[in-house]
Amino acid sequence: MIKKSFSLIFMLFCISMFSQKLIEKNLISDILDSSRDLKIYLPKGYEDDNNKNYPLAVVFDAEYLFDTYVGNSVLFAAKDKAPMQIVVGISMKNTKKNDTYFNINNGKLTASNNAFYQFVRDEVIFYMESNYRTSPFISLIGEGTSANLISHYLKENVPFINSYICINPTFSDFIGQQFQTYNLTKFQKEDNTFYLYTNNSTSFSAKKQTKIGELQTGLSTLKLKNFNIVNDTIKTSSSISAMSEAIPRAINKIFEIYSSISKEEYEKNIKDLSPIDAIAYLENKYLEIEFLFGTNLGIREKDIYAVENIIIEKENGDQLREFGKMILKLFPSSPLGDYYIGRYYESGKQIKKALKQYKIGYGKMDPSDPNSDAFYENILRLGGM
Repeated sequence: MIKKSFSLIFMLFCISMFSQKLIEKNLISDILDSSRDLKIYLPKGYEDDNNKNYPLAVVFDAEYLFDTYVGNSVLFAAKDKAPMQIVVGISMKNTKKNDTYFNINNGKLTASNNAFYQFVRDEVIFYMESNYRTSPFISLIGEGTSANLISHYLKENVPFINSYICINPTFSDFIGQQFQTYNLTKFQKEDNTFYLYTNNSTSFSAKKQTKIGELQTGLSTLKLKNFNIVNDTIKTSSSISAMSEAIPRAINKIFEIYSSISKEEYEKNIKDLSPIDAIAYLENKYLEIEFLFGTNLGIREKDIYAVENIIIEKENGDQLREFGKMILKLFPSSPLGDYYIGRYYESGKQIKKALKQYKIGYGKMDPSDPNSDAFYENILRLGGM
């Protein structure tokens, strides 16, 4: 009972955070020859910075997925684990059968499925990109047969979706053959990053678990450099619980590039790099963040410290000056760049230059900064005071 109450309080809290930022739009569709209700969430601060863009998330089944997705997106952004997102939800309360129920005899989309597919691709996304400041990163989120429909967007000759989030997917019996026709190797030709998330669950029927499991096993054999397969399994007795768990797990994985350098990322991608390659990795990480998510973060201080030991300890610290210059370019008012350049000169016995750099850095610091004493000690140590 306590756990359920906490979940309810959490959702009410999330809803209260974004309720005043919701826009309702009735979008008239030429493709469907009807109109559809959209719910649009704009993140906090959207109106304050006209130069900032945001990833776009398109949520199918808005009547029960929209609030959950937005609530999680707000929480992840607040924890600096994902960028703030623009979210558009498509109401399918009375239309899901026509929109997403495929032909069970062959797994193919029906005429009405194809119409809805085109409506999302050519009208919903077009409307959002034309009227709001979206970045190039687009996610599709759906559950059940909507998740199956989302998987069909993988067949586009020129991929335009970055993350395909298929929650509690209801796939056809022909899903394996369908995936083989999508030619997923084409994603390697794109200068971009892509994610496919699917979840299995112990709450599903044995037949459904087997079907999803077989697909995930097949997908796990694919090794595509920029196409990330996320095969998830959620142990729960409830499909609703599986759905509520899948959303944050998908967001956490899909926006892993955005997060600061984790221990796993460091061990996998960084620790064996040369100093110059570690500097390039750091620069490229943040260039990719800016390109994909429209967010110019500079470089987080914690990520500077994450690669610091490589720069200092390898190659006799020969890249310390370049490291310092990079930081000064990004953060001219920070003493960190001056510190690393000072260390470079000191290691080369160029004491006057080192002393000058330490003094410049110290001059930028507030006397109350706990690190100012260390700077001052460097100056004293070199006989500069």
